[in-house]
Amino acid sequence: MHLNHVTLPAEDYESSRAFYLALGLTQIVAAPPRYARFEMPGGSTLSFEVVAGGAAGTAETYLHCGDVDAEVAAARRRGIIFDYMPRDEEYLWRCSRATDPAGNRIFLYHAGKNHRFPPWRLDGLTTDPETGPDAKTSGERPC
Repeated sequence: MHLNHVTLPAEDYESSRAFYLALGLTQIVAAPPRYARFEMPGGSTLSFEVVAGGAAGTAETYLHCGDVDAEVAAARRRGIIFDYMPRDEEYLWRCSRATDPAGNRIFLYHAGKNHRFPPWRLDGLTTDPETGPDAKTSGERPC
């Protein structure tokens, strides 16, 4: 597993969006007034979701797995209780969720190319221009 996506709770869509754009992140998904996802160099992503009821200040953590079902089975054998078993989500990820002792939601997931290149991606990219079929072969990568 490796960490590559964090979703943070927010109270206001536009002010949160402006903040992360000002930090220099590239917005790749927009679902106002509730959700936005941003890409960072190297492909990691950060998103926020507007939540009601004063939940801002809590967090969700996503751990990418090659095989969610196998990782969940192994974690269950080690005593982890999952809120729900692996399932295919409408946003094209396979996910399972557990809750840690502090109440934080921990997701084990697999998204394949839909993590960075969902069909609704704002710029329309379907593959990474640096590694996809049309990538330059010089070996040099831009900063």
